[in-house]
Amino acid sequence: MDSSKHTDSALIVNEGIPQPPAINPKAARILKKRPGRDLSVSALLQGIRAGNIPILAQAITLVESTLEKDREKARELVSACLPYAGNSIRIGITGVPGVGKSTFIETFGKHLTAAGHKLAVLAIDPSSGKSKGSILGDKTRMETLANDPRAFIRPSPSGGSLGGVARKTRESVILCEAAGFDTLFIETVGVGQSETVVHSMTDFFLLLMLTGAGDGLQGIKRGIMEMSDLLVIHKADGNNVAKALQAQSLYQGALQLFPPSPSGWKPLALTASSLEKTGMDNIYQTIQEYMELTKDNGFFNNQRAEQSVHWMRESIDDHLLSCFYNNPLVKNTLPQVEKKVQEGTLDSFRAASELLDLL
Repeated sequence: MDSSKHTDSALIVNEGIPQPPAINPKAARILKKRPGRDLSVSALLQGIRAGNIPILAQAITLVESTLEKDREKARELVSACLPYAGNSIRIGITGVPGVGKSTFIETFGKHLTAAGHKLAVLAIDPSSGKSKGSILGDKTRMETLANDPRAFIRPSPSGGSLGGVARKTRESVILCEAAGFDTLFIETVGVGQSETVVHSMTDFFLLLMLTGAGDGLQGIKRGIMEMSDLLVIHKADGNNVAKALQAQSLYQGALQLFPPSPSGWKPLALTASSLEKTGMDNIYQTIQEYMELTKDNGFFNNQRAEQSVHWMRESIDDHLLSCFYNNPLVKNTLPQVEKKVQEGTLDSFRAASELLDLL
């Protein structure tokens, strides 16, 4: 008997379920319908000025792009938006991971939109050092605020940038202001003591603190404390109220030890609870008092002018870095030089000097 024709077997193999394609076949059509795709600078500007949120989001994606073909268009767009920017208060918000930044931003943000303000939140998400990716889940954590028609939340990856901000946060601020948002929150990744960059692009710096996290002096870090205009002891609710009041007294005393601020403002320490929605009025009033003081004494305008100069220098650094790595000679030579450095036949300093000489 021919065994090859024998069909009886205890093993039955059924046809498997066909797997879906790795790429959505509708992707091309979806991308084609994306608002702002391939729009001119004037069309993007018109959409931003009209408060078109999808076009604003697409414009921010454009300025965040690292593609060389997008850089010139992004620069033109930011320049076109500049005459309509600057009419907002820029608030930097930071704190250690777990302090409740997202919860606070949602609660305080709803407080501001209820008062008639238009709020844009630029939430910076830390990028993985290995995969370079980010979760970008801030809108999920701020679900109520994300559905508020007077609010716009834009999560962006830090992309390895220092200072707890994304690489193009300044440009995103300009676009949001041109879209008519009068209040901006810049939420940092919460790295603790390197928020000097976000401080250089905001008008008011708010530091969220926790009670019961280490010893009482753990939160008194001179660098970050000196930059802060307001300390908020967060999660001051339930059994934590007494500890929060004690921490408030401690921090307020510590703030008095620092030299006077150039703004003429005396930093305060307040308590708040996003869970019970308490303390938001005091924070709002404090920010208004700060704005009134600094605008009256000229510090506000002087600081904005200094920030513009700082932005110019950052732009120069960014452009020089791009020119260096996109230089054909550098591109061709870099792998060979890196190999020599790895093998130890060329030291790092001499290697860097040789590559720079190619320019």
